[in-house]
Amino acid sequence: MLSKLENNDLFTPEQVLENRGRVAIFIDGSNLFYAALQLGIEIDYTKLLCRLTAGSRLLRSFFYTGVDRTNEKQQGFLLWMRRNGYRVISKDLVQLPDGSKKANLDVEIAVDMMALVGSYDTAVLVSGDGDLAYAVDAVSYRGVRVEVVSLRSMTSDSLINVADRYIDLESIKDDIQKNNRPNYAYRPLSGISLMDDREDR
Repeated sequence: MLSKLENNDLFTPEQVLENRGRVAIFIDGSNLFYAALQLGIEIDYTKLLCRLTAGSRLLRSFFYTGVDRTNEKQQGFLLWMRRNGYRVISKDLVQLPDGSKKANLDVEIAVDMMALVGSYDTAVLVSGDGDLAYAVDAVSYRGVRVEVVSLRSMTSDSLINVADRYIDLESIKDDIQKNNRPNYAYRPLSGISLMDDREDR
């Protein structure tokens, strides 16, 4: 090992991933949605979960999103998420003065990251929101390794600066986007076939 260090060899990405321990994933649904729009792709959430876990032990994967209770398609999507490995944390959308609707779940993400410290070793944060930088810094001081995954053009420098690792969504888009095959069936992580892509995704 010493000889390797003396030769200025770095750890390979595979070696780093081997040391991730238990992984907890925190996904800012709105941020990911707009990043996917920018990339011109549709996210395959089964592939996303596999890519972010990368063979490590998954504690839990949280998906934070604003919801419109009258939107049946969205309700169906969130039901699919709950049944396929995601813990969905939702908040009703609030209408803003300009007519747009928004739900800010930064507090929920930060609280969950802090509350679970001790139960996981690596946090994977899928967001580019600089408001989360303080929470990321706080959990890192408590021994958690933090990986930030987001689109570079939508990511705050302050968030990247406090992360242990940054992954640009553009670099993994081929691994997480839906295939265009109409008969492609998704196998839920539970191993029980609940529905296929055409029904609810």
